[in-house]
Amino acid sequence: MSFDQALPLQSGGTLAPYQLTYETYGSLNAKRDNAVLICHALNASHHVAGVYPGQEKSEGWWDNMIGPGKPVDTNRFFVIGVNNLGSCFGSTGPMHVNPLTGRIYGADFPVVTVEDWVDAQARLVQALGIEQLAAVMGGSLGGMQALSWSLQYPERIRHAVVIASAPNLNAENIAFNEVARRAIVTDPDFHGGHFYAHEVVPHRGLRIARMLGHITYLSDDVMNSKFGRKLQSGEAFKYSTQDIEFQIESYLRYQGEKFSEYFDANTYLLITRALDYFDPAAAYQGNLQAALARAKAHFLMVSFTTDWRFTPARSREMVEALVANQRQVSYAEIDAPHGHDAFLLEDPRYLSLVRAYFERIAKEDLA
Repeated sequence: MSFDQALPLQSGGTLAPYQLTYETYGSLNAKRDNAVLICHALNASHHVAGVYPGQEKSEGWWDNMIGPGKPVDTNRFFVIGVNNLGSCFGSTGPMHVNPLTGRIYGADFPVVTVEDWVDAQARLVQALGIEQLAAVMGGSLGGMQALSWSLQYPERIRHAVVIASAPNLNAENIAFNEVARRAIVTDPDFHGGHFYAHEVVPHRGLRIARMLGHITYLSDDVMNSKFGRKLQSGEAFKYSTQDIEFQIESYLRYQGEKFSEYFDANTYLLITRALDYFDPAAAYQGNLQAALARAKAHFLMVSFTTDWRFTPARSREMVEALVANQRQVSYAEIDAPHGHDAFLLEDPRYLSLVRAYFERIAKEDLA
């Protein structure tokens, strides 16, 4: 969907015109009150569920969660998946032409924040004729967007489902993001973010960024059980110090190579910066309770015990602040071995919990 009206940005700039790519699943009911907005994390997109005809490997990134008869049941709910501004899967981003200059944005694409994404999503939802969302749902960075929706548009959201997320990044998380960004910007093929004009891609930087990120998404238990200290060939000292020796090395290089073939380097920089900037309590001298006092939605919050990137303690901070504001909150801490990636994976307790919550929404809100 195209928008001509300028979008004011938190940085003080504006963006216009711009396009948001989105997909919908299920049907909007007569009252137009069964819509659920799904917010994506760093490297996901608007394609949250299903498979494109004739494309066997095109499964949506949250297909185990969303669809007919699934926890977010599209027989009951009208689900909207949207690709955020600055991403590289259809919505206006650094790889597109700046209409004011006639040149590809590249590094000149404006800084965008979680709040900017929510403002853009709100315009899309309004254009679809939906005055109030039944729920906004997301994991990780998507969870931050769901939280921000409850603060920016408290009257336009009834439920916020915040999974494996946090009210801001701690210093360690910002540090991980910075190392990943440095890997990209120091790649000789980056060219200050204008690599498109040179017809190259900073593959090496993207590979390293993804390898680092992927390590933080997994738990120590999962890495040990899956790879341990297994050698790639089964024979030690077969390769030089620059070759792959252990299976975990092979796995990380594969993940890095795959990522560098489809993800945009400037998008990586933009989205990780949006993660760093998000901090709704900053305007309240760090008082999260004061920041969340604006929220009116009911909340479901979920964390995972082995998620050391967004620990359960960070979810509990939000829960405690909301409870102090006398908001209705359901909270679950799932004992899962998968680390941060658990919010994307099959866990019967987790999926059953989300299913029960949305069944309650359907029963109480859509009756």
